[in-house]
Amino acid sequence: MSINRGRVRWQCRRALLELDLVFTRFLERDFDRLTDDQVADLEELLRCDDYDIWAMVNGSKACEVDRWKEMIGLLRQR
Repeated sequence: MSINRGRVRWQCRRALLELDLVFTRFLERDFDRLTDDQVADLEELLRCDDYDIWAMVNGSKACEVDRWKEMIGLLRQR
């Protein structure tokens, strides 16, 4: 499976300011260390609506997809 990391990085740019700030920190801190499987999970998560992702990151909505829980944890780090 070939993952286009540049495309995934671009998809991390979000319209919701709070989420965009979270992803900016995440990209600087963690993105380059992700495995291909983790990038694939992130790519899948990024298909969700910004408000759903933000709700999972801020804890107001539970993450119900086990594969995404690691990414949500990384996004929550300050």
